[in-house]
Amino acid sequence: MAQALHNIAFSLEHGAHNHPNQTAIIESRSSTYVSFRELNDESSRIASGLNKYGLKKGDRVLLFLPFSIRFISLAFSLFKAGLVPILIDPGLGKKNILNCISETEPHGIIATPIVHLISKFFPKHFRSLKYKICTSSSWLWGKRTLKEFSSIGKTSFVQNSTLPNNPAAILFTSGSTGPPKGVVYTHAMFGHQLDVLRSCYNIQPGEVDLSTFPLFSLFAVGIGMTSILPEMDFTRPAKVDPKKILNTITKHNITSAFGSPALWNTISSYCISNNRQLTSLNRILMAGAPIPGSLIQNFNHLLKPKATIHTPYGATEALPVTTIERKEILEETLKKSQQGYGTCVGQTVPGIELKIIKITDDTILEWNDSINLMHGEIGEVVVKGPWVTRNYFKRDNETRLAKIKDCDGAFWHRMGDVGYIDDNNRLWFCGRKSQRVRTTSGTLFTIQCEGVFNTHSKVNRSALVGIGKIGSQKPVIIVEPKNLKELKNNSLCDSLIKELLALAEKHNHTHQIKDILIRKNFPVDIRHNAKISREQLTQWATHKILSKSKKQPLKE
Repeated sequence: MAQALHNIAFSLEHGAHNHPNQTAIIESRSSTYVSFRELNDESSRIASGLNKYGLKKGDRVLLFLPFSIRFISLAFSLFKAGLVPILIDPGLGKKNILNCISETEPHGIIATPIVHLISKFFPKHFRSLKYKICTSSSWLWGKRTLKEFSSIGKTSFVQNSTLPNNPAAILFTSGSTGPPKGVVYTHAMFGHQLDVLRSCYNIQPGEVDLSTFPLFSLFAVGIGMTSILPEMDFTRPAKVDPKKILNTITKHNITSAFGSPALWNTISSYCISNNRQLTSLNRILMAGAPIPGSLIQNFNHLLKPKATIHTPYGATEALPVTTIERKEILEETLKKSQQGYGTCVGQTVPGIELKIIKITDDTILEWNDSINLMHGEIGEVVVKGPWVTRNYFKRDNETRLAKIKDCDGAFWHRMGDVGYIDDNNRLWFCGRKSQRVRTTSGTLFTIQCEGVFNTHSKVNRSALVGIGKIGSQKPVIIVEPKNLKELKNNSLCDSLIKELLALAEKHNHTHQIKDILIRKNFPVDIRHNAKISREQLTQWATHKILSKSKKQPLKE
């Protein structure tokens, strides 16, 4: 039976048909805006022009320009033309970005003049390019510009004959626990994600969304929301100016917002200090890293009573997987998190299957029921569902490590996380598998141990790392204090460390921790500014432990 045509850009066409004059996107920085009809027409013109230029279905195109109306319009243009946008986070760093480009071998590039200029200095990484398009004209060279494609294209453009399982985009992981990997999305996967987000969180067309993450802005437009792009550096969400964000929320009467916990921590702290509230918001989505209970508590008096905060759990390869709302966290799970149970990330969203299997770092080629664990047992999290990606681009070894073939021909994705399922069928996240600490007395999991130390009033956050050979690692807790200036001398550092060690003695899974270090701030991932880079902290802690006496308070 022939497959029906499917393209994620259909969602934009539906929006343009159902509410053509509704504003689709507003850029706060420039005060420019575009309606759904205008966005749909412009993306069709560009798509038509790209096909006339010679780009054809399945060609990969590197899209490298700032997050903006133009970025979103071009993404939909590429979808419509049957092309596969390659989306690389600009915060990954030069080496990672160049490796990502070499690996994906793009056929074309759409980028700003400065990117085209930089490419001249790294010819081997850009040698696959046949089609080079500039966002604006430049006296440096006579490259094709987007204006040309818009002028030769047609709004009546008929979308390329894409099928549900055709590649739609290649998105790169953040590289927080290893080299970034290209994740292959299909048009059907994007479509399923739209449906799930709409149904799980009751998102309605016509709502106004604060978009602080590029991918979610594409979803917002696809659902029919008005997407507000705030004035901020999207690669540094923790560094947002909260006053600007709050003014944007008020000005546009924003009802829904998505952002990393680092961003919401900055905003909520400012609100508390300046007696500001978020009265227009009906819904907040937080994702990108485990959400501290203290952050959820910050919103107790900032939102109207009926407003919700959801914390979906997932990854670039599978999102969303589970979800939980703040009232359940505050009323049921937070106390357990503070006692070292881990972070409850809720129940699976409809359409996802989730299991816990025995922890192993080896490849698992085929599913076997013998690896499945019972409720309450900590193991590796694996998921299966229609929007779970099947492979990494040109990374066969990583794909084999991350996927388990099921008997029905589908694949389970290994999330790289450890956790367990409780009696209420909720998933409790205990940490990254690669960051577990294996001592002579057993295995310690980061999120469980850190939850205990994070209850101390002077601790902003903590990180568990293991020093030495696997199997006989020495567990070390590194503490980022709320106010380092309060620890101005060694006696105060000593006092805090003694209090933390006494706290550790009260719990079975932390009593063996005898080494505590103090550090001014933690290295975090570039995408959400929230995931702690424990790999970097391990190197730092190893140096500190080896170079100083354990009797001295260790402070950076």
